Amino acid sequence: MKNTLIGYARCSTDKQDLSAQWQTLLDLGVSEDRIYTDHGLTGTNRDRPGLDQALAAVREGDTLVVPKLDRLARSVPDARAIADQLTTKGVKLALGRSIYDPTDPMGKMFFNILATFAEFESDLIRMRTREGMAIARTKGKLRGKQPKLSEKQQKELGRMHATGDYSISDLAELFSVSRPTVYRTLARIRDLKTLARRILPSPASDPENDQTRQISLRVALAKYLSCLDG
Repeated sequence: MKNTLIGYARCSTDKQDLSAQWQTLLDLGVSEDRIYTDHGLTGTNRDRPGLDQALAAVREGDTLVVPKLDRLARSVPDARAIADQLTTKGVKLALGRSIYDPTDPMGKMFFNILATFAEFESDLIRMRTREGMAIARTKGKLRGKQPKLSEKQQKELGRMHATGDYSISDLAELFSVSRPTVYRTLARIRDLKTLARRILPSPASDPENDQTRQISLRVALAKYLSCLDG
């Protein structure tokens, strides 16, 4: 029975390079015309056309060659599904220079263990990313998506719109932004004006109650502004 080597490589983003994985597969004996790739697709996304082509290309007695397990699967269910396909076809799996046979009980167990560690590593990366973002946010270094227009530009846009001489399309063209951005800016201005009117004391109001009311409304305004920043 002929043992054909079928290679597979994947990178998660368009900015990453597949050349290192490609060279590894060549060094492992995979022919250049038998290497299938996915570019800009995460391992958690099971819709990977390159992987589907590689799995379709392997026949009984062949070996699917992958540089590392995390290039093939990043979760236990995904790894098991791929192992089931390889088992059904009688295909072995090579992770680098280590070959595993999913039909063998020990090989299947080892495959699941490796997949578990791959998932664990992926979870650790996500956890560290969330922790890093939380620390950056507390230090004021991560404020979310910032408005496309400066505060001065937003005020000028609001003033021009209030004159009635400029349409939404005119404002979008003048400030080099999209129409939805103009609508969002005007809505933000209206909300801030509404809050400002509520904060200002009303005539003949009780000073003590008015002070308490202003403090609570200023807190609400601060929370609203923080939501706009984040």
